[in-house]
Amino acid sequence: MIKIILASQSKVRKNILEENGFTFEVRPSYVDEEPVKKSLIKEGESPEIISKNLAELKANKVSSSYPEKIVLGADSVIDLNNSIISKPKNRIEAMEILKQLNNKKHYLISSICISKNGSMIWNYTDKALLKMKKLSEEELSQYLTKITDENLYSYNVYQVEGEGKNLFSSIEGDKYTIMGLPISELKNYLKNL
Repeated sequence: MIKIILASQSKVRKNILEENGFTFEVRPSYVDEEPVKKSLIKEGESPEIISKNLAELKANKVSSSYPEKIVLGADSVIDLNNSIISKPKNRIEAMEILKQLNNKKHYLISSICISKNGSMIWNYTDKALLKMKKLSEEELSQYLTKITDENLYSYNVYQVEGEGKNLFSSIEGDKYTIMGLPISELKNYLKNL
């Protein structure tokens, strides 16, 4: 398979690529997502467009420094009633997010983008529908005590392949989309490149 650059320091995305036999190197984009997100929200853009634009921004930024190389950018957002929920900055924010999601359905949207010579040449966005159980504040607190800081700040407030799966009554969609990297579409694209 073609060698790529992953424009992310996400351990999960790195693991997915490794498990699927990719040859790649990691070059994080260090894009400050919050101002971009805020600007796109102000313009009334959908969560799907925001996720896609962030993935593209990351891929293009790294691609500009590595011309001729294939660069993969990725982004995931939580969409609750067409509003984006950002990653928590601390455990108090994490608890507030869990309370917002409690007993509700939300979408987890993941976008991937391939760039070359500083421009996007392909992208794909997918979403999964998750329904959180109705949990007491005590149950939410107990869940948070089981989660390491690294996982909490890397995966937003839940990691469905870990402890987070116990928060949900139903999950519809591709597990790799939920983990932040819809891998089968990426493989198909790169196979035909």
